[in-house]
Amino acid sequence: MATKFNTKSPTMKRIMREAQEMSKSPSADYTAAPLETDLFEWHFTLRGPPGSSYAEGLYHGRIVLPPTYPLRPPSFRFLTPSGRFEANREICLSISGHHEETWQPAWGVRTALVALRSFMETDAKGQLGGLDTTDAVRTRLAAESKGWRCAACGGRTNEDIMRECEGAARAAAEAEAGEGRAAAEVVVPPELSMGFKDEMEKKAKAAAAAAAAAAGADTAGGNIEATARAVDDAETAELAEGFVQTVPRAQLGDGAASSTAAGLAQPAQSVPQPTRTVPLPRAAHNNTALPVHQAQLLQQQHTFNDRGVPKWIDRVIAALVVCLVGMILKVIMGQ
Repeated sequence: MATKFNTKSPTMKRIMREAQEMSKSPSADYTAAPLETDLFEWHFTLRGPPGSSYAEGLYHGRIVLPPTYPLRPPSFRFLTPSGRFEANREICLSISGHHEETWQPAWGVRTALVALRSFMETDAKGQLGGLDTTDAVRTRLAAESKGWRCAACGGRTNEDIMRECEGAARAAAEAEAGEGRAAAEVVVPPELSMGFKDEMEKKAKAAAAAAAAAAGADTAGGNIEATARAVDDAETAELAEGFVQTVPRAQLGDGAASSTAAGLAQPAQSVPQPTRTVPLPRAAHNNTALPVHQAQLLQQQHTFNDRGVPKWIDRVIAALVVCLVGMILKVIMGQ
């Protein structure tokens, strides 16, 4: 029995829209779809990059979307051995290997898959998440990967899944050619990088420790960094209530593009409202309004004067008043 989800939440709308887009615009090189029982877990199958030792391989894996997606990036696990990535070890995408908060919400699952596929043919030496093996081992694993089966995908092999994907992509290409349209090419941002999550967390902690040590030498600098972190947390909380458009602006109409751009520029922010002006009291000698800054100075001066009286003086005055009243009553009663 499929689990029921709140389809009105921005995260669920984004996930279902991406799943629909992946189904309507299939690729012959990769495919991905959410599980029927959990929309936050996707399974993907991709073809190895051409001209590499992975070219003949078909690789399967899992995508886990965080509850705050797309504000946080998805994580990946290759289930099929490839010789490039360790099987069943979590991989994160980020900008230049920094913390995952630098993920851009407009990228989406398709962009991440294309980036993951392109990273397979890069040199693993010196990279987070790299597995250094020989080309002979990778070629052997590529040949064995076609018969790999996934129980969560109905027990189908990678070859079965990609055969269906190729047929759907071929039909979509023919339909687009008949309508005179061309499929949009997915471009991987040059700043997009990757790494294993545990390694990236170690790197982030080391960077944070170095920043804390540097901030200890400069208190003002530390206060600025703390303020910046607080601002980032506030912006994240605001973004969590918003919904970011994932469709490229070029594919939208002029009106939709302008509204989307406004939404991306200021997500989850209300339109500023004009402040009602309250007239200040007029001076008695010339019947003209005091300047605003003078009124503020007078108010601050009055506040400072009130704050300048210590509490013990008030208590002494009250004690003297009590004593004086007692003496008066004693004199009256003595008469």
